[in-house]
Amino acid sequence: MLIKYADRLTAHSEITIEKHSMEENASLRGAFSEVEKVTWIVNAPREFGVSGVLMRFNCDGEEFKDLRLEWNENGTYTITLDMSEIGVGLYFYSFVLLRGRDTLFTSSIDNVNFECTRKGGKSFMLSVYSKDFTTPDWFKGGVMYQIFPDRFYKSGRSKQDRNNAIYLNDWEAPITQYAAYPGAPVENNYFYGGDLYGIAEKLDYLKSIGVNTIYLNPIFEAYSNHRYDTADYSKVDECLGGNEALRELIDKAKAEGMRVVLDGVFNHTGDDSIYFNRRGNYGNGGAFKDKNSPYRDWYCFRPDGKYDSWWGIEIMPRLNHKNESCRAFFAGEKGICASQIENGIGGWRLDVADELCNEFLDDLRENVKKADPEALIIGEVWENAANKIAYGERRRYFLGRQLDSVMNYPLRTGIINFLKRGDGASLGRTMTELYASYPKCVSDCLMNIVGTHDTERIISVLGDCNFGELCNSELSCRCLCTEQKNKAADLLKIASIIQYTVYGVPSLYYGDEAGEEGYHDPFCRKPFPWGKENAELEAHYKALGKLRRKNSVYKDGLFKVLCAKDNYIAFERYNNKERIVTLANAGDTEYETDTIGTDLLTGEKFEGRLAPKSAVVVRI
Repeated sequence: MLIKYADRLTAHSEITIEKHSMEENASLRGAFSEVEKVTWIVNAPREFGVSGVLMRFNCDGEEFKDLRLEWNENGTYTITLDMSEIGVGLYFYSFVLLRGRDTLFTSSIDNVNFECTRKGGKSFMLSVYSKDFTTPDWFKGGVMYQIFPDRFYKSGRSKQDRNNAIYLNDWEAPITQYAAYPGAPVENNYFYGGDLYGIAEKLDYLKSIGVNTIYLNPIFEAYSNHRYDTADYSKVDECLGGNEALRELIDKAKAEGMRVVLDGVFNHTGDDSIYFNRRGNYGNGGAFKDKNSPYRDWYCFRPDGKYDSWWGIEIMPRLNHKNESCRAFFAGEKGICASQIENGIGGWRLDVADELCNEFLDDLRENVKKADPEALIIGEVWENAANKIAYGERRRYFLGRQLDSVMNYPLRTGIINFLKRGDGASLGRTMTELYASYPKCVSDCLMNIVGTHDTERIISVLGDCNFGELCNSELSCRCLCTEQKNKAADLLKIASIIQYTVYGVPSLYYGDEAGEEGYHDPFCRKPFPWGKENAELEAHYKALGKLRRKNSVYKDGLFKVLCAKDNYIAFERYNNKERIVTLANAGDTEYETDTIGTDLLTGEKFEGRLAPKSAVVVRI
């Protein structure tokens, strides 16, 4: 199958590069299995003065070598590389076009999405992944639903008797506990009472909007309401119902065809924990109080008694995963990650995956997949993860031995910029870059987000242009007026249509489908507005869930950007059975297209006239 690799190299618009792969379902991409053979074709007619072409090729971090392309009578130069001979890894290359002994020019294409900047200039990226690299089929084509457990639904069955906690009886009480300024300490010890039993009671609701994966923010025992300061990984917090509640939720979800994914916070623990015990609430042991503690070497202490912590936050001492005992506790064969898989969870979302060392991720995947080959491993990475460098080290997430996929923050940024600034071209480039950089099995499992517990609520972002410089006390009581909210809801429909129809799996942050507002943490973590949902939005999300269930193209189909400019973007999903096109118009005027077919969300005929501030999904 032919893969067009670049539209142009320089001003010589007739000079092109193309790429062939023998894989049946190949698409525009820069990641290949180690069992593939790939042929590059450089179309460089000799009338341009080209006398030869070299591929300047190097493994990441090593010196390059020049490989000469073969001249063909049809005016092209070709080279075929066997990925099995190259080996699993990350590579970079460029093309050098020669005139006699001189260099005519070197490929450097500003608008080609495989291109990566590296020391010494710009190059294309080539990723070769393991032949046995697969990702979970059950996740593909579904809908993920993210829940902040304390804020979704209160069953009344869980213990609410902690001495150091404040329990709010009013589910609709405003959030009043927040930092005075960025980085200021805050207790985070008030609770609304949502629990795992409550989530189990709402499975019918989740099923109605098409959910097949429930992703829970941290649930293990901890001091705070967000629980990113874990105190004991062996215990589900009693405020959430304890281990029994998790068991009930897993069993009931399974009966409804759903799986439960947990938030894995393995970069750090809480200072108030059985492992660190800075506050003395766990006896006399722990790394902080006892230099002979078995946990002492799990942390990095300095001669003055201070210790490394996550981003300098003292209540979150950082774990040392170079320590084998520490690493085995979490990622070993009998560790927390594998044992919870054996207990029935569907997988892990790994908090701050960039800060987990390669050895940790290697061990985690090996043992989690041993417990269940279909377990899901999603990493929190905010950038393109294919060539990510973190803490001076190139990461190898997608070579087949670490992650299944990542959270798709670049897509979120692209969608917001498209809807608020009319930047369709940038959104199209973002999509093409990501999907070209990642193995297809990774793209099929991307966690597509428009909002999370770490971001402002999407409806607030789309409806409010002036919140960026406000302090927490102002944001705590800020809300959209009716006109703003209605306009934002219309934009959210467009955002969600894109989110639900690109490569990957949409992850719906609880309450977004109900029109929940809120700014950055903690204001994006309000309780679900039961009884006050935006019925129109909720119906829209139900239709999107149905769309994904009924069309297999969203499970394993291919992807192509058809047009991306200003306020307009169009892309298609296709396989050998069907072709479905998404068109979105973020502008204030009607947009005319050549696309005609049936709008799958409304069932009506689409005649090619796309209304302002709208999107359609059309079967061709």
